[in-house]
Amino acid sequence: MPLSRPAVTAALPGVALAVLIGIAATLIGRAVPVAGGPVPAVVIGALVGWLVRRRRSGELGGLQPGAKFASSRVLQFAVVLLGAQLSLGEVLRIGGQTLPVMLSTLAVCLLGAWGIGRLLNVSRMLRTLIGVGTGICGASAIAAVTPVVGAVGADVAYAMSTIFLCNIAAVFVFPIIGHALGLSQHAFGVFAGTAVNDTSSVVATATIYGTQATNTAVVVKLVRTLMIIPIVIGLAGLEARRTALEERAPATGSRSGIRVLRLVPWFLIGFLVVVLLRTVGVLPAAAAPGFSTAATFLITVALAAIGLSTDFGALRRAGFRPLLLGVVLWVLVAATSLGVQAAFGQL
Repeated sequence: MPLSRPAVTAALPGVALAVLIGIAATLIGRAVPVAGGPVPAVVIGALVGWLVRRRRSGELGGLQPGAKFASSRVLQFAVVLLGAQLSLGEVLRIGGQTLPVMLSTLAVCLLGAWGIGRLLNVSRMLRTLIGVGTGICGASAIAAVTPVVGAVGADVAYAMSTIFLCNIAAVFVFPIIGHALGLSQHAFGVFAGTAVNDTSSVVATATIYGTQATNTAVVVKLVRTLMIIPIVIGLAGLEARRTALEERAPATGSRSGIRVLRLVPWFLIGFLVVVLLRTVGVLPAAAAPGFSTAATFLITVALAAIGLSTDFGALRRAGFRPLLLGVVLWVLVAATSLGVQAAFGQL
């Protein structure tokens, strides 16, 4: 739905601030590759939002409309652009070897997020974000899931912070583990590609180990990104069922299927269309890096806006348990990746 002129005018201040923060965060990410751009954007945005609220009695004021726009519309468009990194050929070529590892780590992570998250009394929304962020691809997965489940800024910021801490640890710990176990370049690339979250951290971790490990890790990471599709569809279906139950009108049979299809987000369809265009050559391979850079920047801007909307009071109320959940899931995913590779004789 197009925005009216007054709505555009109202959104400009918040969007402009998010873009400025996004530029600053991108520069930080280039200077410190392990940090990437999205996480600094959340941190800077949250700090700026906190300062603004202190001066405006807890309100963002004129920044609120733009922050809301950037954290939803901009974020959704970024997810569409992510499809330019993948072609169906790449999935078929590499997926056969890495799919068992990816599916196993994803299953363990999501089941762990559900079970351990409930045990730790972490909210449903937050354990969902931490679960998909850890199991799939960090910021990109959180970005894709956020508009589907209607996550609030505080939950997104906490999930991003948890993922970031685990990424930092992986850069230092994973190469030590790889050398201690005598992993080959290929095995370590699969390990890093399946058990480290954001792409920047995957590259940073694998680069320490070697060039071949880096090449393998990047491809595995890109294929792993496709797991966003079934997860988002599944979450859309769960949201449909939850809404139906709340309305006391259970969706069953074909009507349920129709309802789920209607809830498939437009940006997910756009993502699939871009993947198809990349596959048939309408989007050349040479254009993929440019689309990837654009997508990363837009995600950075969106997360800056989410940071602006963060309620620190809500973060304090969340406590240490979500962080503990993230660390436990990270360890489980790493152990599962190595275990499945060992079981298939790939180490």
